[in-house]
Amino acid sequence: MSSNSFAYNEQSGGGEAAELGQEATSTISSSGAFGLFSSDWKKNEDLKQMLESNKDSAKLDAMKRIVGMIAKGKNASELFPAVVKNVASKNIEIKKLVYVYLVRYAEEQQDLALLSISTFQRALKDPNQLIRASALRVLSSIRVPIIVPVMMLAIKEASADLSPYVRKNAAHAIQKLYSLDPEQKEMLIEVIEKLLKDKSTLVAGSVVMAFEEVCPDRIDLIHRNYRKLCNLLVDVEEWGQVVIIHMLTRYARTQFVSPWREDDGVEDNEKNFYDSDDEEKEKSGKKKPYSMDPDHRLLIRNTKPLLQSRNAAVVMAVAQLYWHISPRSEAGVISKSLVRLLRSHREVQYIVLQNIATMSIQRKGMFEPYLKSFYVRSTDPTMIKTLKLEILTNLANEANISTLLREFQTYVRSQDKQFAAATIQTIGRCATSIAEVTDTCLNGLVCLLSNRDEIVVAESVVVIKKLLQMQPAQHGEIIKHMAKLLDSITVPVARASILWLIGENCERVPKIAPDVLRKMAKSFTSEDDLVKLQILNLGAKLYLTNSKQTKLLTQYILNLGKYDQNYDIRDRTRFIRQLIVPNEKSGALSKYAKKIFLAQKPAPLLESPFKDRDHFQLGTLSHTLNVKASGYLELSNWPEVAPDPSVRNVEVIESAKEWTPLGKTKKEKPEKKFYSESEEEEEEEEEDEEEDPSDSSSDSESGSGRESGDSGSSNEDSSEDSSSGQDSETGSEAEAEHQRVAKTNSKTKRKSASEDREKKNGKSQALESSSEESSSTEESSSESESESGSDSEPAPRKTAKAKERKPQQERPPPSKDVFLLDLDDFNPVSTPVALPTPALSPSLIADLEGLNLSTSSSIINVSTPVFVPTKTHELLHRMRGKGLAAHYCFPRQPCIFGDKMVSVQITLTNTSDGKIENIHVGGKKLAVGVQMHVFHPIESLEPEGSVTVSMGIDFCDSTQTASFQLCTKDDCFNVNIQPPVGELLLPVAMSEKDFKKEQGMLTGMNETSATLIAAPQNFTPSMILQKVVNVANLGAVPSSQDNIHRFAAKTVHSGSLMLVTVELKEGSTAQLIINTEKTVIGSVLLRELKPVLSQG
Repeated sequence: MSSNSFAYNEQSGGGEAAELGQEATSTISSSGAFGLFSSDWKKNEDLKQMLESNKDSAKLDAMKRIVGMIAKGKNASELFPAVVKNVASKNIEIKKLVYVYLVRYAEEQQDLALLSISTFQRALKDPNQLIRASALRVLSSIRVPIIVPVMMLAIKEASADLSPYVRKNAAHAIQKLYSLDPEQKEMLIEVIEKLLKDKSTLVAGSVVMAFEEVCPDRIDLIHRNYRKLCNLLVDVEEWGQVVIIHMLTRYARTQFVSPWREDDGVEDNEKNFYDSDDEEKEKSGKKKPYSMDPDHRLLIRNTKPLLQSRNAAVVMAVAQLYWHISPRSEAGVISKSLVRLLRSHREVQYIVLQNIATMSIQRKGMFEPYLKSFYVRSTDPTMIKTLKLEILTNLANEANISTLLREFQTYVRSQDKQFAAATIQTIGRCATSIAEVTDTCLNGLVCLLSNRDEIVVAESVVVIKKLLQMQPAQHGEIIKHMAKLLDSITVPVARASILWLIGENCERVPKIAPDVLRKMAKSFTSEDDLVKLQILNLGAKLYLTNSKQTKLLTQYILNLGKYDQNYDIRDRTRFIRQLIVPNEKSGALSKYAKKIFLAQKPAPLLESPFKDRDHFQLGTLSHTLNVKASGYLELSNWPEVAPDPSVRNVEVIESAKEWTPLGKTKKEKPEKKFYSESEEEEEEEEEDEEEDPSDSSSDSESGSGRESGDSGSSNEDSSEDSSSGQDSETGSEAEAEHQRVAKTNSKTKRKSASEDREKKNGKSQALESSSEESSSTEESSSESESESGSDSEPAPRKTAKAKERKPQQERPPPSKDVFLLDLDDFNPVSTPVALPTPALSPSLIADLEGLNLSTSSSIINVSTPVFVPTKTHELLHRMRGKGLAAHYCFPRQPCIFGDKMVSVQITLTNTSDGKIENIHVGGKKLAVGVQMHVFHPIESLEPEGSVTVSMGIDFCDSTQTASFQLCTKDDCFNVNIQPPVGELLLPVAMSEKDFKKEQGMLTGMNETSATLIAAPQNFTPSMILQKVVNVANLGAVPSSQDNIHRFAAKTVHSGSLMLVTVELKEGSTAQLIINTEKTVIGSVLLRELKPVLSQG
C-alpha cells in the first residue's frame, strides 16, 4: 500500500494534522503569498524564510500552510530541504506536522530523507506515542533497500510498544517493508504472529491486513486467535472489520465441513430402483446427521450484529460471509440489509446490485419479498437501471410476471434508449424462462415493431428472432410481418436478423422469400457487411430449395460478393459457390449442401450474464470485473472431513499461579480443552432447560463465555486476565467453594419460584432480584465485555451447574437471540447472580457467599391501578358481524391466564332478532412471540343478550396487532386487537429513594425527554395525575418536592421498569422524562403523554 493511505487515515496523528491543514487553509489571505497572480517562486520563498525563522510560531504557521497545500493537492516537494531541517524541533506541534509532510514526500526525496535517519531513530524512543508512531511511518515510507535492517529493527521494537496506536503503525509498516524487500518474509511473519496475539481492538484490523498481504496461506497462525478475533470483531474499527471478515470467510472454508449438506441430501433420500432393503439400511447407517461446529456457529452469530453497520463495506462483507459459509436456511437475513444499502450513493448501489444479481440466480426466495425495491427510478443512471432489470428478470416467476410485464411496458417508453433496448432483451428472457407468458411477450414485441424509435424496433427484431427459433412452425404470420419491415428498418443487426429468419423459414414463406432476395440484390453494394453475409446465406438457401425462381438472382449476388472490398465476404462467396453450384472441381461436400445450410439449429439459451460470476467471492474486485484480479485469493472447497478443532484451543497460562493463597498447595490436573464437543453438547442441553436471559443479550458462544463474562468487569484486559486465572485455578478447595455458592444460588431460585406460585394466588410479592435489574446496564454495555473473558470454563463450574439444573427446570426456556440494534420487541433481560470465580481467594468467596442479593427486590411491588378507564374499543361492528357486535376494554388487572399476558375483557352483544350459536375464537394470525389465551366457546346468545368474557394476550411488550377470527356457527369475522402502549404496563409501588436509584441506572440511551408548554392551571398535581394515569397504567410515587411528580410501572411481558417524571419549570413549561431500557415503548409513551399534558 502507498504511504499516502497511511498519511491521512490514522486515528490520531494523521487526523490531527489533517484538521490543522484545513485550519491553515482557512487563514490564507487573498493578498499574501497565496495571491491569485503571485508566482510560485515568491510563494515558496516566503515559506522557506518562515521555516528558517527562530520563532516557533512562524514555523508552525508555515507548516500549517504547507500541509494545507498538500490537502488541496498542490505540489510542495521543493520545500523538502527546508522542512526536513525542522525534523528535530522540540515543539511537538511542529514535529507532528513535519512528520505528516515527510510521510507524503519521503519516497520522492529519498536522499534528503536519509540524512535525517538518526533523528527518526531517536524519535522512536520519544515519550509521546504520536511522535513514535509518526517516526515509524516516515521511516517505512523511505523506499531505499539500504535501510531495510533499520526498518526491521524499528518494527520489532514498535510491535512490543506499550501504546496500541504504535503497535497498529508497526502492522502498517510490515506491509511496506514486505513490498520493499520480500526476502524479509520469515522475520515479518514472526512479528505478525506476535501482533495477532494482541488483545487491543485498535491493532486487530491492521495486523490481519498485514497477514493477508504477507502470508495469507499461513492459516496455522489464525488457529489460536480465531475465537479472540470473532469476539473482538464488533469493537474493531470499520475497515478492520472488513479485512477480518474476509479473512475469516477463507478460514472457515478450510476448517469446517459444508453446512449445505443437509440441503443437498434430497437425492440420497430416494431409493435407487435396484437397491435392496439391506443395502438401503447400510447406507442410512453410514450417513451421519450434520452438526455445526461451535466455532463455525460463533463466527456466524458474532457477525450478525454488523449487518446493522452504517458502513456499506462492512454490511457487504458480512453478507458475503453468510452467503459463502452459513446454512442456506440462515442466509436470508442478509437480504434486508443489502436492500437497505440501495438508498446509498450510486457507486455503492452498483456494487450491491451486482452482488444481489449473482445471489438472485441461485436463491430467488431471498429477495422476492423486496421485489418493489428493485423497480427502476427515473433518476437512476443507466448502469443501475440495467442491474435492476437483471435482478427483476432473475426474480420473475408465474406469480409476479404479470406485474413485472406491466412495469417493463413503462420502461420500454424510456428516453434512455440503451435502457429501453435492455428492457426488450429482458422481456425476451422472461418469455423463455416462463412458458405461460411466451405468447404474451411475443405479441407485445410484435406490437413494438410499429414503434417510431428505430433502436426499439431493431432490438425487438433481434429478440423475436431468438424466440421464434424455439417454435418456428407456429409463427409464419410474424415472419411475413417482419419481412415487410425490411423497407423501413436501417439498423444492420435487425436487418440481418430478419434475413436470417426468412432464410431459415424459406419453405414456409415460398412466395415472400424470393421477393426479399430480389430487393436485397438491388441494395447489396450499399449494405453493411453483416447484412451482406446474411444476403449470401439467404441466396444459398433459396438456391437449394427454390432454384427455378432464384438461380439467376443467387448467381448475380455471388458475382457481386466475389469483388467486394471485405475479404470475409469474398471468402464466403467462394465457399458458397463451390458448395452449392456443382462442377467438376466440387468435392464430396456438395452432395450435403442442403443438409449443411438447412440443418436444424439449436434454440439460443438466454442466460444471465451474472451466471458465471458465482465462482468469484462476492464483494471482491474480481467479482465486479468478472476477471481474476491480481492479489485475489480464491475460496477453497469445503473439506470432506473437518480438521482437528483442538488446534483452536488456547493454552492455559501458567503465570496465574500467583493467585494461589500462601501456605496452600494445588493438585495438578490435566489440561482441559477450550471447546470440547461433549462440553458444548452439555451447554446446549443446559441452555434449553434453564432460563438464562443473558444468553439472549450477549453473543457468547459457549457456557464459558457466559460464566466468565458475567463478572461485569468493564476493563477488557482485566477481564481476560481473570478468565485466564479461572483456567489455571483448579483443585478440591475451589470445587468445594463452587458447590457451596451453587447451593446458595439454587436456594434463591427455589425461593423466587415459590413466590411466583404465591402471585398466582393473588398475593403481592417481589418481582425481580436486583441482579435482574442491573442486567439492563450490563446488557447495554459492549458485547466484548462478556466475550473477552471466554477462554475456558473451569471444571468445578460444571458441578455447580448440575446442581442448579433441577430447580431451573421449572422456568420457561430461554428467549431467542437479540442483537445490537434489534430495538423492537425483545424478551426479558436479566443476568443470574455472578458466581465468584476461583481466581478469588477463599476468604473473599466466603464473604461474598453470605450476601443474599435477592432481598433487594422488595423495592418493586405491583400495586393496584390508580385509575381504570371506562373507554371501550370496537372489535366487531354489528353490521359487519351480521348482528353480532363486540367491544373490548383493558381492565388493568393482572391476567389470570399468565404472568406475561395483558388482560382483555370482551363484551359480546346480539343485536339481531335470532339466536347466535357457538361463538368462539377461530384461526389466529399472531406475530412471532405473541401468544393468546382465548375464552371458552359460548353455546348461544339470545336476541338483545350480552355477555362479557376475558382473554389474555402476551403482546411481547409491543403495540403490534393481535389478529384472529371471531366465529359463530355460520360465519367467521376477521378482527384485530391493538393495545395502547399504556396498557402494556402494571403499576409499581416504590419509594422516592428507590425511584432515584433506579433512574440513575437508566440514563443515556435509556432516557427520553420532551418539553411541555401549557397554562399553569393545567400543571396542578391533581390534573397531572389524572392525565398521566388516564393514558398509561402507572403508579404514583411519593415526592418530597412539589414541582416534581413521579410515576412508576413495569412492562407486563419482561418486567422492565418504566419511570416517568414530570418536572415543573418556571412559567408555563415543564420537562417530561421517561427512563426505561425498553426504548421503543418509552418513545411511544412519550409521544402519547406529551399532547395530553400540553393541552388545556
